[in-house]
Amino acid sequence: MPEVKFPSRPVLYLRSAIYWLGMVLSAGIIGTLTVFTFPLHVDRRFRFAQSFARFNLWLIEKVCKLSYEVEGLEDIPKSGAVVLCKHQSTWETLMLQIDLPSVRWVLKKELLMFPFFGWGLALMKPIAINRSSGRKAVTQMIEQGREMLKDGYWVVVFPEGTRAKPGEQKRYKAGGAMLAVETGFPVVPIAHNAGEYWPRHSFIKWPGRIKVCIGPVIDTRGKTADEVNAESRQWIENKMQEISDPARWNR
Repeated sequence: MPEVKFPSRPVLYLRSAIYWLGMVLSAGIIGTLTVFTFPLHVDRRFRFAQSFARFNLWLIEKVCKLSYEVEGLEDIPKSGAVVLCKHQSTWETLMLQIDLPSVRWVLKKELLMFPFFGWGLALMKPIAINRSSGRKAVTQMIEQGREMLKDGYWVVVFPEGTRAKPGEQKRYKAGGAMLAVETGFPVVPIAHNAGEYWPRHSFIKWPGRIKVCIGPVIDTRGKTADEVNAESRQWIENKMQEISDPARWNR
C-alpha cells in the first residue's frame, strides 16, 4: 500500500483554524436561534438544531478533507433503541444526530450551563445527569429514558463516560445496559475510529475517511445488565481492532 502523504503542518493548522472558526460561529448563531424555537414541539426544535451538525460535517469535509462512511445502517430498527457508542471524539456527537433516527442524549448537566449553546441543547430534552451522584443518576436515566423509548426515540449513551484515546479501552459503565434491560428495549452498539482523525484535545483535524460501524441489534430480554454490557463491549472493541490503525494513534 502506498504511503499516504499529508499536507504540511502549516496547511493542516490553517485548515483546522478555519474549521474551528466556523464551528464556534455556527455554535453561537444556531445555538442562539435555537433558543427562540422554544414554542415549537421538541421534534421541530431538534430538526432545526440538526443544522449545526449538518453544517459542521459539511464544513470539516470541505475544509479539512475529513469525510466518513457508515456500515450497518440498513439493519437498524425503526422503533426506539438504546445506543451504546464508542466515545473518542467530538465528531461522533455530530454524526449520530444525522445518521440515526431521532435521538436523545444522556449527558452531564454541566453542558447545559454554557450560554446559548447549552440553552439550545436544553431545549432538545436530553437526560442531563450529575455523574457524581451514582445510583441516583442511573435511576434518573432509567425513568426519563423509559418514556423517551416508549415514544420511539433513540437514547444515546457513551458507556465509557469520557473520551478514550485511540487504542485505549476504558471500563464500560452499566447504566446504558441497565436502561435497556429495565425497559426491554434493544441495544445498538456502534464502533468508529474518529479519534484517529479528530483526537481529543487536538487542534489539528486530520484528513481521511472515518469508519463508522453499526452493530447487530442486541436483544436484552431475559438478560442481565452485566451480560448486555459485556456483549456490547465485546462487539465494539472487537470491531475497533478491525477498523483502527496504530499508525494514526500518536501523530
